[in-house]
Amino acid sequence: MIDALVIGAGPAGLAIAAALGAEGLKVVVLSPEDWRDPWPNTYGIWGEEVDGLGLAHLLEHRWSDTLSYFGAGSTDAHDPANTPTAHGRDYGLFDKALLQAHWLERCELAAVAWMRGCATGIELLAGRSQVGTALGEVLEARLVIDASGHGSALVRRPSGAPVAGQAAYGVVGRFSAPPVQPGQFVLMDYRCDHLSPEERSQPPTFLYAMDLGQGRFFVEETSLALAPPVPYATLKQRLERRLAHRGVEILVVEHEEFCLFPMNLPLPDLDQPVLAFGGAAAMVHPASGYMVGALLRRAPLLAQAVAEAMRVNPAASSAELAAAGWLALWPPELRRKHALYQFGLEKLMRFSELQLRSHFVSFFSLPSYQWYGFLTNTLNLGELLAAMLALFASAPWSVRWGLMGMRGRELKLGLRMLDP
Repeated sequence: MIDALVIGAGPAGLAIAAALGAEGLKVVVLSPEDWRDPWPNTYGIWGEEVDGLGLAHLLEHRWSDTLSYFGAGSTDAHDPANTPTAHGRDYGLFDKALLQAHWLERCELAAVAWMRGCATGIELLAGRSQVGTALGEVLEARLVIDASGHGSALVRRPSGAPVAGQAAYGVVGRFSAPPVQPGQFVLMDYRCDHLSPEERSQPPTFLYAMDLGQGRFFVEETSLALAPPVPYATLKQRLERRLAHRGVEILVVEHEEFCLFPMNLPLPDLDQPVLAFGGAAAMVHPASGYMVGALLRRAPLLAQAVAEAMRVNPAASSAELAAAGWLALWPPELRRKHALYQFGLEKLMRFSELQLRSHFVSFFSLPSYQWYGFLTNTLNLGELLAAMLALFASAPWSVRWGLMGMRGRELKLGLRMLDP
C-alpha cells in the first residue's frame, strides 16, 4: 500500500515528496511530465531567508546592491524622480537545476517512486483513496496530496470573485547597453515616463531586473495583480518601450519567460479528504507572489504531521489523515494572516499608478525587519498587524484614503480575519 501519492513533480511536488520520504513513508509521485524535465521559470528569494534554510549554495546569483524605483522617472539621471530606494538586503536567484537536484537527491535517498500519468479523478474506498489515470490505471494510497498547481481539478475550494493573476513577460539576453547597473538587482522599477498620460491611467506595471554577469541580464515587465490579468502582449510592448526610452535595445534573446499565477486564490476547503501543497493549496504569497521559501519551510512540518497521524493510527482513513495535514498546513493564525494579506491586495488592486508608487515608498520606509517579514510571511499575526498599522500611520493621505475606503470584497475579507 502506498502511504502518500503525490500528484505533480514541480517544485511543490518534489518538496513534499522529499519531506514525506524523509519521514519513512512509502511515497509515489504521479506526473504527466518527466520529473527530471528542466523547469522553465526563475525563482528568487531574499538572502536572509535562504541563509536561514542553510541552502545558500543553491543560488546561482546573489546581489547586495538591491533597490527599487518609485519615482515617476525621466531620462535625466540627475532628476530626483530617478532616485532609487535602497533595500539594504541581499537577494538571490536560485540555480533551477541545483534546486531541482536538491529535492531529487532527497527523493532518491528516501526511495520515492515515480510514475508517468495524468490523474483524472479520485474516489474514496474503505477509508483509502483511489486515483484513476488517463491510461485507465488505478492507484490506491492512504493519502493523496495534490501538488499539481493552482489549476487542480481535484481540490475543492470556494467560488468567489474573479481570481487576480500576477502576469510577467521577461527576457534573458544581451543588450546594447546595461538595462541595470553592473552587479545590481532591481526589485521594482515603477518609473512610467515612457508611457502617455492615458496609459498611466491604466493598470500599472513595473520592471524586475538583474545583472547576471558576463554581459547577460534578465529583465521582466510585471503586473502586481489584476483580474483579468494583463496580457503578455501588453507586457512585452511595455518592456520594449521602457528599455527604448532609456536607450537600451535587446540584441540577443536567450530565453523568454511567461509567468502567470493567482495572487488571491481562496484557501481550499479544509475538510476534504484530498490534501494539497503549493499552488493547489493557495500557498502563493498574496502580497509578493513568492512561494519557494514557503515550500522549503513548510514541507517538513506538513510531512511530520502526516507521518505522525499515520503512526498514531495505522487504520486512519484518508479523510482523517488529510484533516491532520490541513491543520498543520493552514492553522488558524496562518489563515488569519492569509485573509489579511488578501484584504491588503484587494486595496492595492484599486490603487492608481500614483497611489501605488506612494504606497511602496511608505512600505519600504518601514523598519527593515517589518517589510522583510511582511514579504516573506515570517511575521506572526500581531507583528503583521503592527506593520500594517505603522504603514497606515506613515503613508500620505492619498494612500490613507485608498486604504480606508471599503469596496467590493474588502469587508468580507476583513471579517474573515476574525473567523477564518
